[in-house]
Amino acid sequence: MFTVQFRDLKSSLLGSYDPSKVKVIHFSMNPATKAQQQHKDDVQNLQDECIKLRELVRILEGGSSVPDKLEAAGSIQSPVQEVTKLKKQVESAELKNQRLREVFQTKIHEFRTVCYMLTGYRIDITTENQYRLTSMYSERKEDNLLFKSTSPAGGKLQLLDTTFSRTLKDFIDLHLHHQNSIPAFLSAVTLDLFSRQTFA
Repeated sequence: MFTVQFRDLKSSLLGSYDPSKVKVIHFSMNPATKAQQQHKDDVQNLQDECIKLRELVRILEGGSSVPDKLEAAGSIQSPVQEVTKLKKQVESAELKNQRLREVFQTKIHEFRTVCYMLTGYRIDITTENQYRLTSMYSERKEDNLLFKSTSPAGGKLQLLDTTFSRTLKDFIDLHLHHQNSIPAFLSAVTLDLFSRQTFA
């Protein structure tokens, strides 16, 4: 049986010991040794990387192209390759945006057509916050109504004066002033225009 006795704690902590009385045991998988080896490996890798980068900087400062071997070893792209890669990314993004615009235009056209078929009005934006409504039953092309948004979110609309709106005084008084309902006003105008075509 092996025993370890420490007579002088201070001298033992400092690493001095009597080999005839004390046996030093080392771990075969010593964490301190592993950490030291890892540190040495990291330092060596960093030194190798510095050498490669210094060589790369020297070549680039000289105006030469980067050799393939050094480029692969340093995992660094040459400026030309990087520009080419960025151009491809820009082209891909532009193509994607173009496709989105085309889909968006198709969907807008589809939405406007459906609104026209459902409500009987083609809606066009004339200026910012101003909308022109033309009924499918209008007798003349210039017979249209103009509405302007009076709030930033478009929550309130105001009928603007047009030649056609002046002929609708009764509908305006009843549906806009008394009932405060633009949908009822537009429906009444649609029915009136439809009845004119039917009975004409």
